Amino acid sequence: MDKNSKKKEIRKEILKCRRSLREEEICYGSHKIAEKILSMEVYQKAEAVYLYIDCKGEASVKEIYEAAFKDGKRIAAPRVHGDDMTFYYIRSMEEDLEPGYFDIPEPKTSLPEASDETALLLVPGVGFDPQCHRLGYGKGFYDRYLSAHPDHPTIALALDFQIREEIPSDTFDVLPDLVVTPSSIYRHR
Repeated sequence: MDKNSKKKEIRKEILKCRRSLREEEICYGSHKIAEKILSMEVYQKAEAVYLYIDCKGEASVKEIYEAAFKDGKRIAAPRVHGDDMTFYYIRSMEEDLEPGYFDIPEPKTSLPEASDETALLLVPGVGFDPQCHRLGYGKGFYDRYLSAHPDHPTIALALDFQIREEIPSDTFDVLPDLVVTPSSIYRHR
């Protein structure tokens, strides 16, 4: 089986598992992930946090968003423009977001464009392996963004079932520094 077929197969398996999760499982796992990230020096030192807007059973960033807001950090979320992604500062998940790419909530374009090249960036994904290889949704938005903005410390959030023994990778893949799950922390070496 070629690499792309393997990726599609893994993506399909993990998304099927994700659809079967109960809301309580997602909330519990997301809370455990948030506890770990909020205690990390990389979070505590960050002046800004760039986060994804979770949907469709992804690990939730809501607790991290609320803590970052309370801690006085600037918060930004991504908006898709064609093949690229731009982060915009947000102050309210309720007021500053609107339906965007594939109906995923995105910041309104009237908001200020984010410009902190060293902000902590929280990365979503479908699947990961212990070496921090990431299987995204197949459009390459985060790989392109991180290639153009390489100074962000990056943490991917994943529920435990999203970790696989091996994720096929390509040379253009940008690995997160850490993958944090409810039970483990994996470091990119």
